[in-house]
Amino acid sequence: MALSGMRGLSVFISDVRNCQNKEQERLRVDKELGNIRIRFKNEKGLTPYEKKKYVWKMLYIYMLGYDVDFGHMEAVSLISAPKYPEKQVGYIVTSCLLNENHDFLRLAINSVRNDIIGRNETFQCLALTMVGNIGGREFAESLAPDVQKLLISSSCRPLVRKKAALCLLRLYRKNPDVVNVDGWSDRMTQLLDERDMGVLTSVMSLLVALVSNNHDAYWNCLPKCVKTLERLARNQDIPQEYTYYGIPSPWLQVKTMRVLQYFPTIEDPNTRRSLFDVLQRILMGTDVVKNVNKNNASHAVLFEALALVMHLDAEKEMMSQCVALLGKFIAVREPNIRYLGLENMTRMLMVTDVQDIIKRHQAQIITSLKDPDISIRRRALDLLYGMCDVTNAKDIVEELLQYLSTADFAMREELALKAAILAEKFAPDLSWYVDVILQLIDKAGDFVSDDIWFRVVQFVTNNEDLQPYAAAKAREYLDKPALHETMVKVSAYLLGEYSHLLARRPGCSPKEIFAIIHEKLPTVSTATVAILLSTYAKILMHTQPPDPELQQQIWAIFNKYESYIDAEIQQRAVEYFVLSRKGVALMDILAEMPKFPERQSALLKKAEDTEVDTAEQSAIKLRTQQQTSNALTVTDQPPVNGSVPVSQLTLVKMPSTTYNKDANFVEQGLTQANGTSSRLDSQTSLPSEDLLGDLLGPLAIEGPPGAGVPTEQNMVSGLEASPNESDALALAPIGEQSNSVQPIGNIAERFHALCLKDSGVLYEDPYIQIGIKADWRAHQGRLVLFLGNKNTSPLLSVQALILPPAHLKMELSLVPETIPPRAQVQCPLEVVNIRPSRDVAVLDLSYKFGTTMVNVKLRLPAVLNKFLHPISMSAEEFFPQWRSLTGPPLKLQEVVRGVKPLSLPEMANLFNSFQLTVSPGLDPNPDNLVASSTFYSESTRAMLCLIRVETDPSDRTQLRMTVASGDPALTFELKEFIKEQLVSIPTAPSTPPAPQTQPPVATAGLTDPGAMLAGLL
Repeated sequence: MALSGMRGLSVFISDVRNCQNKEQERLRVDKELGNIRIRFKNEKGLTPYEKKKYVWKMLYIYMLGYDVDFGHMEAVSLISAPKYPEKQVGYIVTSCLLNENHDFLRLAINSVRNDIIGRNETFQCLALTMVGNIGGREFAESLAPDVQKLLISSSCRPLVRKKAALCLLRLYRKNPDVVNVDGWSDRMTQLLDERDMGVLTSVMSLLVALVSNNHDAYWNCLPKCVKTLERLARNQDIPQEYTYYGIPSPWLQVKTMRVLQYFPTIEDPNTRRSLFDVLQRILMGTDVVKNVNKNNASHAVLFEALALVMHLDAEKEMMSQCVALLGKFIAVREPNIRYLGLENMTRMLMVTDVQDIIKRHQAQIITSLKDPDISIRRRALDLLYGMCDVTNAKDIVEELLQYLSTADFAMREELALKAAILAEKFAPDLSWYVDVILQLIDKAGDFVSDDIWFRVVQFVTNNEDLQPYAAAKAREYLDKPALHETMVKVSAYLLGEYSHLLARRPGCSPKEIFAIIHEKLPTVSTATVAILLSTYAKILMHTQPPDPELQQQIWAIFNKYESYIDAEIQQRAVEYFVLSRKGVALMDILAEMPKFPERQSALLKKAEDTEVDTAEQSAIKLRTQQQTSNALTVTDQPPVNGSVPVSQLTLVKMPSTTYNKDANFVEQGLTQANGTSSRLDSQTSLPSEDLLGDLLGPLAIEGPPGAGVPTEQNMVSGLEASPNESDALALAPIGEQSNSVQPIGNIAERFHALCLKDSGVLYEDPYIQIGIKADWRAHQGRLVLFLGNKNTSPLLSVQALILPPAHLKMELSLVPETIPPRAQVQCPLEVVNIRPSRDVAVLDLSYKFGTTMVNVKLRLPAVLNKFLHPISMSAEEFFPQWRSLTGPPLKLQEVVRGVKPLSLPEMANLFNSFQLTVSPGLDPNPDNLVASSTFYSESTRAMLCLIRVETDPSDRTQLRMTVASGDPALTFELKEFIKEQLVSIPTAPSTPPAPQTQPPVATAGLTDPGAMLAGLL
């Protein structure tokens, strides 16, 4: 924009830039908008220069992010101005301020058309640019024919024709049914003879859109495209300005090869030969050089050529050449080039007879599996998975199993799934398949879905020769001291069905089998207890004649669980006890499971559902896996019918995998086999992923092996008992993930400190320091996370994920995967408060230092009081508002006991620190205090909050609190928030609060309604 000579605009821009804060900027902008509005009302007195100046100001204000809801007509009217400066402003501002459906655009169509069909090339370019940018349907209907005439006109300069081609491309993409391209095949053929490279590049872009919609109509363009490619490959008549680092117009080469990929095949032998000569030249002439820009351009051409070679199904010799070239790429140090090599090699697997050639690079691909970059590791895994067959399955699966123990947590589930599928598809014998699955479960039980062990049970059940071997392997694994619960499940099932086949082996008598399985009972969850009960019943069934001692032991267990709180386990225990007294008849009732019907593997279907190809899809999948992993959720019981419920903090262990309905038949079969056979009541089926049961049942949290039934003390695994349960959420490790790295300082204290101030350290350990700086405005906030590497070695595999509660919208900018030594990175985090709530957001951070993997979950101080704005009120303002809010749910009152004794000034300071302004002297009783504030959220906007606290001078450990606002949810949440702060005022966390030894005292000052401000409050 040429702003010289427009003093008023320059002064306005300087004024805006000199504003000290956002409020000053808004005031200056509002003043200017008011001035512009007044001047536009008296439009007749405006000169063209003044109108242009004010429209420029409107555009600048719009670019600053402010709404400009007037002056559109003035901007549109400048399009018809006779002079270039005013016309330029009209076109630019109209393109920016108005969308394609705006009514004012209809008024400009005639002016725009006059410029397009006129003789002034500058005006034509302005009009074509605006039409292309807006691309509306009415523009397409009215102006597309004129744009088409400009494109094929021999009298127009190349600059205009280039813009006409791009404008027509935009109109066609937006409105393919409106733009008439019938019979354009011959015209496009003529346009492909264009010698001007700019026009030819624009025309090729248009041709890509046309052939993607209907390639049959443009067959006569194909030879011209090949000739264009030949011209570029031989660098014939290519102007210097279109040569990029020695590469003739790489953009045009890529577009031309993209066009050729839309045609199904090329029949003409001469054309095909010419094209393959060009592709051969590209393949031979591309290499990795030090210049990054040249690499980018040459590789863009190369990979488009590879895609075309695959599309044309070239001869095997050329395919071998392509694979050899990609083999060089996956061996270089530059990670971007390695990634592209692996990705394109994966795509080449779709071509027949290439797999054997790719196998030659198997060792290098396996090396990429250990690359520091997770995206490269993912591509290497995809490639290994795709290139696996009977000949190399054993080597690849063994490599995957070896890599599994050191792989990132984000990859382990996919890794386990693919290893299981490869073992199933290409197993040289079934015993090897059983070995692989059991190793999978042993090494990565947390990441092995139930579908995998369901599948191995199907194979063992359907193959009698495999049953003794599988039972023996399961018996071996049970000797291990630490065993994953999934291994307990599959071992118990296999030994329940087939342990009688091992009776003659040492250590495999029914008593010994029962004893070693029973050792695991106290360490497992409810779902596994049900399987173990079924196993005990099966062992009794196979022990004929019965062993009295073993029988008594098992009956004692059934008796114990007959009164268990879980209905499923209770029913099994009762039924098994009754059935086991039937003697030989038990053999018929608990007969072995029949063979499963042959169906498509649920694992294969799951892999198809989760198949990824591009880097973007991989990133989406990674985020999804992280968001559905063992996540911490803090929930509160909402108000019901205006009542005041007791706040609940619940830790919910979210399932990391989704229950697959296709595996249901396996699951039911397992239940029937381990239960009382299919003849029993159907209520005995036991879904292993019963989410509702997980949330509502007695074992809402699965502890690690050895935890047994979780109690209130060990509900947060890996943390010592805390004086306040919410403090334990500050670190919140999950499941069995316990870090060997200890934090520096008290995490809960740091969190509470940041709830009161806007900057400080959130977390620190020997390797990393996480700081926060925040800015809160109304219902929005901007936090900056400072991640600092404290060491002389880099932090690798850095991943940060925000787990927001439902009432917050949070967006974290990209976190770099590596933090260099002694470096600090800044990651902005945008926060929007949707509605009042005390739930907290959690930062899930993981990184790797050397061989140490650290994962922490930290509460973020985006808490309720951050969206409060202090406001001071006089008696004349306070009392009318207080009286207007009458009774629940808008006004809630509660007697709070167990408060830490505070003097009234100390309590007032505490309230002020939470943005609740205490108004001294407003309450005539000197032992009471009154506070007010304004709460901001998207749903409530600015909402006044009023608080009154009545204290008892004789007992400072209790008080009566009344909270009022215009929103029931806000009233409840604010009351509970203040109560939590008063009851658990942060002190040294190592010292638990002293228990109340004396009963609460009901004092008249707290319970007598007549004490309330003498009727004023």
